[in-house]
Amino acid sequence: MADQEAVSQAVQASPEVPVLRWEEPPEGPVLVLLDQTRLPAEEVELVCTDVPALVEAVGSLAVRGAPLLGIAGAYGVALAAARGYDVEEAAELLAHARPTAVNLGLGVRRGLEAYRRAAGGGAGRAEAAAAALAEARALHREDAEASARMAEHGASLLHELLPGGTYRILTHCNTGRLVSGGEGTALAVVRAVHRTGRLRRLWVDETRPLLQGARLTAWEAARAGMPYSLLTDNAAGSLFSAGEVDAVLIGADRIAADGSVANKVGSYPLAVLARYHHVPFVVVAPVTTVDPETPDGASIEVEQRPAHEVTECAAAHGPGAGREAGGGHLVTPLGTQAYNPAFDVTPAELVTAIVTERGVLSPVTPDGIGQLCAGSRRAAMS
Repeated sequence: MADQEAVSQAVQASPEVPVLRWEEPPEGPVLVLLDQTRLPAEEVELVCTDVPALVEAVGSLAVRGAPLLGIAGAYGVALAAARGYDVEEAAELLAHARPTAVNLGLGVRRGLEAYRRAAGGGAGRAEAAAAALAEARALHREDAEASARMAEHGASLLHELLPGGTYRILTHCNTGRLVSGGEGTALAVVRAVHRTGRLRRLWVDETRPLLQGARLTAWEAARAGMPYSLLTDNAAGSLFSAGEVDAVLIGADRIAADGSVANKVGSYPLAVLARYHHVPFVVVAPVTTVDPETPDGASIEVEQRPAHEVTECAAAHGPGAGREAGGGHLVTPLGTQAYNPAFDVTPAELVTAIVTERGVLSPVTPDGIGQLCAGSRRAAMS
């Protein structure tokens, strides 16, 4: 434990690298991304000068996480407009770069609608591009504000569910500042709990096959000075059976109208374990993640990832590095087929609560989801 504390102190001293930022060098605007496939070994930035480069970054998971994908989508529209590309075509490419995360399409639409409004009102190309950029920046700010409110609501919920003492929280994938304009979703709640001194232990699932927990959540936890331990995904059951988990906190990429939650594959087994062991299973996500147009969990399109992510061990610089097949070391017989869904779907009856910036929904029901969406639409119009 002393070694982990020393490492945490060292990384806390390192300056934070922005996850995403807009820059305007003399040669033209660019979108700069922290390449998450290179973490934790290196903090390397990708400079996107056009939308195809951004689409590649989205597909390779260099930029990822539902809220951040929405922000990136809006900035992508602004980038296309500012660079003089076909904005409609760019928006179409971006919106379909990954199918499951609803925020990506929402962010693209916000940027595109701002551009269309300005252009339809007689604005020139530069003014319309500026309108799209202003909308992207507004979305960026809104997400940071939503993150802070989710952290507050989530910490209060934990206090209600588990009064007194300290918490041992299990999380899956990465839901911190690497997925957000602020401090994240589920991990933002963990940060809030940690600041009050009530985080006894953060259990970090590795999150196979791309190890977002091991590479990214552990990196964020170390930088924040959290007490954390890493486990393989299939070790979670032994933790539950030993009574070592007080709550499970995860994010979401899409929440259907019936309350079903699509999140990183491996989330559903945690929900089943949590229900069996009477442990709260809490989803933390912005209201924009709720998709009333998707009626139920069976209607959620689940992204299928390439087989090499399973059949190979990742290369030193993460997925997408090196040769086309993946750049890793083959660990299966040549020609092995793989089932590699990026997400699974947890039914509403296994979800204790959904925490949003607008408050906590519990129990999770279709009526509650409908009211949440109606409240969100009223706020958007006010």
